[in-house]
Amino acid sequence: MLSKFHNHIKCSCQRESCSDPASYHQNITMSKFEKDWKAQEKESFGKNVRETVRGPKPMRPQIQKATQQLTGEINRLDQAMNRLKQRETSIFKKTVAAVQAHDQESGKAYSNELNEVRKMEKIVTQSKIALEQITTRLQTVTDIGDFAATIAPAIGVIRNVRATLSEAMPDAQGALGEIGAQLTSIMADVGQITGTSFYQAENSEEADKILAEASAIAEKRMSESLPEVPTSTGQSIFTSG
Repeated sequence: MLSKFHNHIKCSCQRESCSDPASYHQNITMSKFEKDWKAQEKESFGKNVRETVRGPKPMRPQIQKATQQLTGEINRLDQAMNRLKQRETSIFKKTVAAVQAHDQESGKAYSNELNEVRKMEKIVTQSKIALEQITTRLQTVTDIGDFAATIAPAIGVIRNVRATLSEAMPDAQGALGEIGAQLTSIMADVGQITGTSFYQAENSEEADKILAEASAIAEKRMSESLPEVPTSTGQSIFTSG
């Protein structure tokens, strides 16, 4: 019986190119160790990501802070839009009065001023929509994939909006710059903790897509809501309401 057992080990070792039973046993042990080690590495990586979001130095509160700040900026854009609407209404009435009075010089001046106000309205509307979109996305960040797919484009969008609003709302520069820096810091922290690079160009394809969509929506809203300036007393005046 014992002899058959040794023969079985010997045959097994020959099939596995082992020189002796002890070496065969060592190979089996090492194979199991490698599998366990790889499993531990995978678990450790996942743990690092979870701890990054919720752990000792959690990213979740930092992301929530950024979204709260973005919401504050969106509210400020709403207020700015209301002021621009009031200004537009006032100038529009003056433009109509000048046209009806056949005062071409004043009508042209008011019309040019009205166009400038409407350009500002479009910029503010587009910026507001873009910030709303990235705020919604940031609120869903929970894992490693979300960091790469959401935060990096958000940084690009914020910096683009900040540059766009430099003339329309110069007072927004500081807050948006702070939010962008905060998100950049989060990306750096996650990369350091997990050992993963999350670099993505600020003018990424996803950021460009968000901005293009915001521009299209803003354009549609403006065309639907803005009244047309008459060119003579015989033409109809279309209003937004």
